[in-house]
Amino acid sequence: MSRPADDDSDDESPNAQSIPRNKRLKTGHLQMCTDRKLIIVLERCQLETVKVGKGYSLLSQEKHEHVLKKTKKSEDGFPRPDITHQCLLMLQDSVLNRAGMLQVFLHTERNVLIELNPQTRIPRTFDRFAGLMVKLLQKMVIRSADGNQKLIRVIKNPVNDHLPVGCRKIGTSVTGKKVDIPNLVPASGPLVFVIGAHAHGQVETDYTDEVVSFSDYPLSAAWAVAKLCEAFEHGWKVEK
Repeated sequence: MSRPADDDSDDESPNAQSIPRNKRLKTGHLQMCTDRKLIIVLERCQLETVKVGKGYSLLSQEKHEHVLKKTKKSEDGFPRPDITHQCLLMLQDSVLNRAGMLQVFLHTERNVLIELNPQTRIPRTFDRFAGLMVKLLQKMVIRSADGNQKLIRVIKNPVNDHLPVGCRKIGTSVTGKKVDIPNLVPASGPLVFVIGAHAHGQVETDYTDEVVSFSDYPLSAAWAVAKLCEAFEHGWKVEK
């Protein structure tokens, strides 16, 4: 398996952030299943840079407690960029993604909208992920190691402008109507799910058609996206 470029470089240095395309992705499958696609929007992603010394870092509750105290930000649930990282790793590893039937958007609490190319390989360690996000928020784009492809890029709001016209958009919340995920899998066509990538609080959007719940109990975002992918892989009989 190929590894990110400059793997021995400092985690958050610019040279460490060029990443290769995901060669395991079955790109030929895209043309076969263009009418079937699961689109996941991770809302309230807590991705924000903070100046540390002469450089910048991704603001984190664990690493920047002194900054949080100065800005009077609550320690109850934010900032938690690790939640976004966990979700992206789950999505990246899914069979649905490798079959080319998954699209992911990130919408941050700072109203930055980010699109991920399905061929993107997210770094496994959080420090490398943090460095990648810092570069993205500064440069607005992350290219492949050969420079020929945009893997992650900041795009113009609102997210609804980048979703298929007329597709069903479903929000998720523990207070929503409880449903069985397999019953939501359509026979064809795209479907959008909005998942909150934060520790506490509700996700409020103006573009969802309905709000559902997967359980009677609060669930982690990573668990929710994993169960979604599993249900869609089974419903669409995606080859594993």
